[in-house]
Amino acid sequence: MANTYHQNYLQFVFVVKYRAAVLDKAWRSQVFGVIGNLINEAGCKTIIVNGIEDHVHCFIGLKPVVPVSELMKIVKAKSSKYINDNQLTAERFEWQEGYGVFSYSRSHIDRVYKYIQNQEAHHKKQVFKDEYLELLKEFNVEFDEQYIFREPV
Repeated sequence: MANTYHQNYLQFVFVVKYRAAVLDKAWRSQVFGVIGNLINEAGCKTIIVNGIEDHVHCFIGLKPVVPVSELMKIVKAKSSKYINDNQLTAERFEWQEGYGVFSYSRSHIDRVYKYIQNQEAHHKKQVFKDEYLELLKEFNVEFDEQYIFREPV
């Protein structure tokens, strides 16, 4: 649309079902590439996708006509299909329901990029649950802890 300008930088965080540590380092970057391509195919701009064995961070430039919930639905469904179709895990792969999404200004791009790029080093110092709760609190996101981390039944 003419005369429509935007600058929407978002970080998405989502986890493997039950936070299972199954995103193997041998093929993890391949899956992160698939996720980045899915974001780009939706008309958004992938800045970086990275994570560790149990979760993923995506930092993107969101196109304003793309609903956040639809983007995450596509990314999670198609990336899990890719993992399952290529039999990358011993058992059927699933992402946990839900995700976190946090917005940033342009001045934060370098800091967020480096933070996501250095996930392995970061998680030697802080476990994912603490990281995620810290993000929710930093952004003043109200939450019910019973829905944040699903444990196996």
